[in-house]
Amino acid sequence: MSDRSPDTTPKPLGKGRIEAFSDGVIAIIITIMVLELKTPEGFDLQALSTLWPTFSMYVLSFVYVGIYWNNHHHMLHAAHRVSGGVMWANLHLLFWLSLVPFTTRWMGESHFATWPVAVYGASLFMPAIAYTILVRRLIAVNGRDSELGRAIGGDVKGIVSLVIYALGIALSFWQPLAGLACYVTVALVWLVPDRRIERT
Repeated sequence: MSDRSPDTTPKPLGKGRIEAFSDGVIAIIITIMVLELKTPEGFDLQALSTLWPTFSMYVLSFVYVGIYWNNHHHMLHAAHRVSGGVMWANLHLLFWLSLVPFTTRWMGESHFATWPVAVYGASLFMPAIAYTILVRRLIAVNGRDSELGRAIGGDVKGIVSLVIYALGIALSFWQPLAGLACYVTVALVWLVPDRRIERT
């Protein structure tokens, strides 16, 4: 009979389920967005051209969701541990991302009216806040000296993005296309995966 006592050391939570669940939800979000694209009533290019506002917003939102998926992958790759708080922070992010198809269609069908553009900006601003919270929770679990902590640093890029989102929402009440230009600017800034993590 062995004298060894059972190992009661708590095992760290794995990040595999977070990655798999997030990938599934993001895939569903993209699927919903493409299903929201309605076929034109006519059968010529003129009929197709009437869909350009909706299609252009689909492209922008697809790029945004793709940016989150890409950077989410890089971030979790650099993290070695997760916690219950991280899992809830991740759900918080996915909740806000799940609203993007709704705001995308509303803005496209309104042809960039004031309130739809402002609400669309809010639906981008809130996932950005949620992503920041998720990053901070991961750094708290993994340590400031971890690969992720060293890569993110003060997160100037994230803070600047939040400021531009807020500016875009405010500008939407003056000139909706100016607000939309702010959202496009942030997308261009984040289009390339986070180099800070890649370098680390």
